[in-house]
Amino acid sequence: MSAPLYNRDILALAVANADYPPLPEARHHISARAPLCGSAIILDLDADESGRVTKVGLHVEACALGQASAALVARHAPGRALGDIRAARDAIAAWFAGEGAMPDWPGFDLLAPARDYPARQGAILLPFDVAIAAPLTKYSATINDGERINEFVDRAFKIAMNGYPGAVHLSLPVDIMFSSFD
Repeated sequence: MSAPLYNRDILALAVANADYPPLPEARHHISARAPLCGSAIILDLDADESGRVTKVGLHVEACALGQASAALVARHAPGRALGDIRAARDAIAAWFAGEGAMPDWPGFDLLAPARDYPARQGAILLPFDVAIAAPLTKYSATINDGERINEFVDRAFKIAMNGYPGAVHLSLPVDIMFSSFD
């Protein structure tokens, strides 16, 4: 019989996200949503000149497993190169698929029961995905409220035109893209 999916350790990790508040001054900001479960994360990340993570800030709207995974990324990413995070993400995905050994990311053993629940795995991988993608843009966001399109475009433009050079990215879900707004 498998271990319970939700337990005290998972719930304790989930609330640990409060230890990693958003970092408005961070160099990289990215948001993403897991399509299967709807989990969403905004990750703020700073890295040094060598590409090692120095700080992580989070805003997470996810199940307890997604929140716990985000806390593990925020807690253990500082000091690591993005390649290390990518390797951990790939090892987790392979392990979920039944290939390879359990990943050695610190604390991941607490998330191991999710292997039996494929619908939860996207929420667990999401924090790793956004940490890997963060350095690709200065700012990335998904516009989920059509009434706020102007706000997002204005912010993206200001970020793109100020500071160090870099791309910005805005995603429009299909339902927003083909809707009308005042």
